[in-house]
Parts: sequence; C-alpha cells; structure tokens
Amino acid sequence: MATIFTRIINGEIPGVFVWRDDSCVVFMSINPMAFGHTLVVPIEEVDHWVDASPELAAHLFEVTRHIARAQRDAFTPARVGVIIAGYEVPHTHIHVIPTNQMRELSFANAAASVDRKTLDAAAAAIRRALRSNGHVQQVVER
Repeated sequence: MATIFTRIINGEIPGVFVWRDDSCVVFMSINPMAFGHTLVVPIEEVDHWVDASPELAAHLFEVTRHIARAQRDAFTPARVGVIIAGYEVPHTHIHVIPTNQMRELSFANAAASVDRKTLDAAAAAIRRALRSNGHVQQVVER
C-alpha cells in the first residue's frame, strides 16, 4: 500500500509543492514547526533513510541544501534546521525548518493545522528564492 507521501506525490492527496525532479519532491509541511517548514521526500518509497542508495541519499541532502538556502534568502532566519526522524510516516523525509532559536526545532511546536493561504505564501517565497538561485527547472507551482 502506498504511503501518504506517495499519494501526495501522485496527486491523490493535495500538497503545496515547491520542487520536483526525477528523484524527489519538496512540499510544505501541513504541521509546520515554523513558517516555511518543508519536507524533502524521495519519490521512491524508502522507509528508513539509511536504506536509501548512496546516490539517492546524496541527492536528497543536496536538494535539502538548496531548499535551506532558499528559506534563508526568503525568511532571513538565524539558522535553517534539519530533522530526520522517520516516525511519523514510513517514507524517508527530511524536515527543513527556518528557525531563530534552537527550541523551535521540536515536534511539540508543530501546528495542529495551518491555513492554506499561509502555506501558499511560504511556498511562493521559497519558489521565488529558488528561481533567483538558478533552480528554475525544478520549481513547481502545484
């Protein structure tokens, strides 16, 4: 059975995407710890990140770096944090979170829900920064 992330990737469940390439997608978290919180998710269903091929793992982290730079440009946080937990969904994903303090990197801070307009606004800012950083081909608008 497909994971919820595969269903989002395939368009069966709505998602607010900012990036797509042949190996992964990036979409906004619906339970963000901070404005602009994204998830980098491989298209291939890999449960535990250590089981990803070395090539896929390297690609995911390179995309994570591009997203973090876009978040830094768009939101000017003190830092951009990264979390790989893997307990919420059995499909590898990297949380990329703009933060101003270490304590913001806690799932206890995750919003129970967020307005679609808020997700769209954060996504638009990230897309603009990605385009400015030369990632025009990977930016998606859905």
